[in-house]
Amino acid sequence: MVTEKIEATLEELFKDSKYDRLKMIKGAAKSILRSMEPLDFKDAYLSISKEQGQGLIKLITDNKLKRIVEFGTSFGISTLFLAQGVLETGGRIITTELIASKADKAIENFKRAGVSDLIDVRVGDAVETLKNHNDSIDLLLLDGWKDLYLSIFQMLESKFHANTFIYVDNAEMVEAKAFINVIRKNSKYQLEPQFGGKVVLISLKK
Repeated sequence: MVTEKIEATLEELFKDSKYDRLKMIKGAAKSILRSMEPLDFKDAYLSISKEQGQGLIKLITDNKLKRIVEFGTSFGISTLFLAQGVLETGGRIITTELIASKADKAIENFKRAGVSDLIDVRVGDAVETLKNHNDSIDLLLLDGWKDLYLSIFQMLESKFHANTFIYVDNAEMVEAKAFINVIRKNSKYQLEPQFGGKVVLISLKK
């Protein structure tokens, strides 16, 4: 059963991600005197939590979301939770990853989980890989480089509709806060903090 394969793959990835934290700490220490760059995290999982993943599945299934765009694939943990959701709604996922080696590993994980046919992986700068996106979006997951949140949002905003959700991860980080402050000033959107402020869910006011 596909769901069981997804869950088994996720368990393995979460187990691997625990051993990844020391690498992240060491990488951050080396980079403390300069700006962090995406390649500093080429081996880092940077994943959402299991609780967030279950919340995403519920968001997708409760609202029958089908057309999903994810900014920031990493090794595909969040994407696999999205896949569990769209298995029930009959949807599909477009996900983007800047670093090719991470995208390759994510693709392997999707194959192992049996959901490759549900996921379109785009490798490169998301401003380029998503710039010609023409379909409406039911859910936009922002979990990539934080200073691009606003650019991605504005580029895809014309594809939002009355029932679109924008899921902002790492909302407590400085660059993400700057993005959220811009959106908060737009009266057509409502913002709902979740998971103690780590996540902000944006939707259009009814």
